[in-house]
Amino acid sequence: MALSVVYATDTGHVVGALALTGASARPGGASAVPEVASLVGLALPLRVSLGAGRTATVPLNARELAVAAADDEPGALADPLAYGVEMTAEPTPKPKPTLLRLATWKDGLKLAADGLTITVPVATNRLLKVVALISDEQDTHVLAGEIVAGATEVTLPVTLAAASEHGVLVLVGGWAGRLEKAKVL
Repeated sequence: MALSVVYATDTGHVVGALALTGASARPGGASAVPEVASLVGLALPLRVSLGAGRTATVPLNARELAVAAADDEPGALADPLAYGVEMTAEPTPKPKPTLLRLATWKDGLKLAADGLTITVPVATNRLLKVVALISDEQDTHVLAGEIVAGATEVTLPVTLAAASEHGVLVLVGGWAGRLEKAKVL
């Protein structure tokens, strides 16, 4: 089996995985991987149930994604957002084949009419990149920010209708990605 993962280039989060089997998986053991556009097209749609038969789609633009060959990790097929891709050192960073198991977290997301507040459980001594996508009817709000070293929280500004429900994808460097339904408080 040859595992390929699609990952967010800003945070390293795995957002999709596929296992290829057979002789054509990677001929001769080569680590050739397909181009991201051949796997996802213009965007990778992630879906979350809003209940009552409604579904929100949060599309990740293919320009913000890349593909990497990865060591066999069955968990990445079942729960891709729990894994991350680590890059080699400069000058030409390349994805390492071993996927990182990211720290899990609950709670910590507060959606308000004027912003999304993201709180991670523990402060780190490094800057954490944050990317969030929020579905809003036919539109998607794409938010980016950082949690500075020593802090646990960031608020990303966005304007949403009061009491509305949305699909939310939150990617914080080093922490498992979150794809869930959120209601504006």
